[in-house]
Amino acid sequence: MIAPTATAVAEDAVVDRLLAAITEDRLRAAARAVTGIPSPTGREAPLARFLADRLAAAGFAATAQHIDEFQANAVGRLRGSGGGEDLMLYAPIDTLTTGEEAIDVPWIGERLRPDMLPIARDEGPFVSGLGASNPKGHAACILVLAEALGEVRPELAGDVVVAFGAGGMPTNAVDAPGYPQRANTGQGVGCSFLLERGWYTDHAVIAKPGDLVAHEEVGLAWFEVTVPGVHTYVGSRHRMPYRNPIVTAAEVVTRLERWLADYPVRHRTATAAPQGVIGSIAGGWERMLAVTPALCRLRLDIRIAPGTTPLQVKRELRCFVEELGRDLDVDLGVEMVLAVPATHTSPDAPIVRRTVAAWERTTGRPHEPVPDMSGATDANILRARGIPTARVGMPKVSSEDLDVDPAVDFSRGMNTVDVRAMRRLCEVLARTTIATTTRKDS
Repeated sequence: MIAPTATAVAEDAVVDRLLAAITEDRLRAAARAVTGIPSPTGREAPLARFLADRLAAAGFAATAQHIDEFQANAVGRLRGSGGGEDLMLYAPIDTLTTGEEAIDVPWIGERLRPDMLPIARDEGPFVSGLGASNPKGHAACILVLAEALGEVRPELAGDVVVAFGAGGMPTNAVDAPGYPQRANTGQGVGCSFLLERGWYTDHAVIAKPGDLVAHEEVGLAWFEVTVPGVHTYVGSRHRMPYRNPIVTAAEVVTRLERWLADYPVRHRTATAAPQGVIGSIAGGWERMLAVTPALCRLRLDIRIAPGTTPLQVKRELRCFVEELGRDLDVDLGVEMVLAVPATHTSPDAPIVRRTVAAWERTTGRPHEPVPDMSGATDANILRARGIPTARVGMPKVSSEDLDVDPAVDFSRGMNTVDVRAMRRLCEVLARTTIATTTRKDS
């Protein structure tokens, strides 16, 4: 048996002091606090101010970094003595849905369940409420670790930057009163703004769901497919040219869905199985059903494997759509309307190796890369701007004791966090932080 080095012994002692301050009660309280402050994409400012105040109280030089009056990041720095490497602990803070019935229903379901509201609830070992796991349970872990660092005050060589980003969800702006009029309130806008304003570090760790350490992830591209037709009146259907684009679109959707089902087979990598979905369809006036529209519009999200570019995916889709148009004798259009490229950090990068080592030490088992990933996070923004980044998080909750098993219900999984898993994630983050920021440059 190899004896631990003096450095390892010293780092373990610091981690033990941090973990003594990170109790499940404290994590539960933090999860409840952040879940109880609504933060739909575009309206994160109240939560950002709350988080900045907590960081400042913990001894961080902290601020709520406003993008406009509605949207803000929270960021703080705990300074080291110098001569070491700086680390950013990052989590987004916006929720995918709003918790407002007028906006979310009926697309999320016929009503808002209790877990879809920004009201925290204790359910045994779980906390539920809108975004309680993704992203808020992960943000709460970073918050509590930051407060523990402020209490323990380990001898840091590098700085610890704690950042909570607005606009991390894959959404464009919410078109509703009380939301920013800017088009760019999601898709990583807060993370981009943070880095644009100089909050750079040597390494970053992002806390997002998944019982793994990821060194790369898929990107995404959104496309609009247009299906033309003939605008006419129901009373003239039998007397004038008739081609209803809604009917043509039904066939286009069916063929596209089959193409999307095969897409992961063509683009699978060691870690990614990029998926695609048709997310919306629009055509016609709901107020005027007596006429057909001249156009039907489909929008889809296609994930991009590391090593593939958005333009490569666009050309592949365009080739399929053009062939489909010839088969249906219709001039289909296709255009890319959004792109966030996939990114990669070397698995041998120090931050990835340290996070993997911390994960293995915490879980007591060897880390194995998880295949078939198709989720994208702000890690793409961090890596694209030059910061080596590891992603680590909590597994999705599964329990038959809840009204809906989060393992099989997308919203329940987003909205339910296990406090025991939060404690384990904090240990991974603490070990990574101490291994990165307490060592002097050699």
